[in-house]
Amino acid sequence: MLAALPSASDANLLVGLDTSDDAGVYKLTDELALVLTVDYITPPVDDPFLFGQIGAANALSDVYAMGGRPIACLNLLGFPSKKLPPSAMLGILEGALGKIKEAGATLAGGHTTEDDEPKFGLSVTGLVHPGRIWRNSTAQVGDRLILTKPIGSGVLFNANRKGWVSPGALQACLDKLVRLNKTAAEVLSRYTVHACTDVTGFGLAGHGFEMAKGSGVTLAFELAGIPTFDEALAMYERGVTTGVNASNAELVKGKIRFEVELPPWHAQIVYDPQTSGGLLAALPPEQTEAALADLHAAGVTDAAPVGVVRSMERELLVFG
Repeated sequence: MLAALPSASDANLLVGLDTSDDAGVYKLTDELALVLTVDYITPPVDDPFLFGQIGAANALSDVYAMGGRPIACLNLLGFPSKKLPPSAMLGILEGALGKIKEAGATLAGGHTTEDDEPKFGLSVTGLVHPGRIWRNSTAQVGDRLILTKPIGSGVLFNANRKGWVSPGALQACLDKLVRLNKTAAEVLSRYTVHACTDVTGFGLAGHGFEMAKGSGVTLAFELAGIPTFDEALAMYERGVTTGVNASNAELVKGKIRFEVELPPWHAQIVYDPQTSGGLLAALPPEQTEAALADLHAAGVTDAAPVGVVRSMERELLVFG
């Protein structure tokens, strides 16, 4: 649908709609550009404060994925005032404000509407040097891929509604989702990041596909090396899925190849939609080991090497 819109003619728009990147970037001067993004989600959990934390971390992540620094935010809240008490609204906003402050940004206002179910997110403005933007379309052949958070949160949230997820596995997942990608981005900024995106609603396959397509390459992942939340695969084996796994799989149909034999339920993990997921970064091979060591030392202990960038093949995604 977006392809039908007229393309932007402003030379200062450095990143727009063309490659489905995580945020727009608008140049102000030769030294400064704005990073502009907006995102909101429905509640993955019942706790309002936790919902606010996850929603804010999810929205802020888009700025980090561009190599930027968040500076100002606007709340976006849809709220069913006839179903939920004012204390629930306050909890959502308090949770978000804590994450905004942790990011070093300022809350400048927002907008609230009446809605049938809660929805929360942020419009975020960040800053980046025009010459140091991380795009999702500039991966280079030979690069190594690093993923900074596990995948599988989507199926865990759905399985939790059935009471099938252990308290420990759920808490471990939530602890990762409320964690900002701030530290990961700061560590990676010390290295040559050729391309970056954050893994969210389209899953690892969908966001990897966008990177591969935009860069004109193939991303080859090692399934065994991809960090996965505890019990996520077990939930797929039990028959749980999410409302968007099928559409995420359709997005990459004909462009994905599995080089290992997997039961159908196991393959679903690459389509699992993430909320506040990790960064997927492409770095030169000679820098990968040091970058991973620095990430681990900084507390990003789930960061892992997950694959390589290869010359373009018929399939843009390969899972071996």
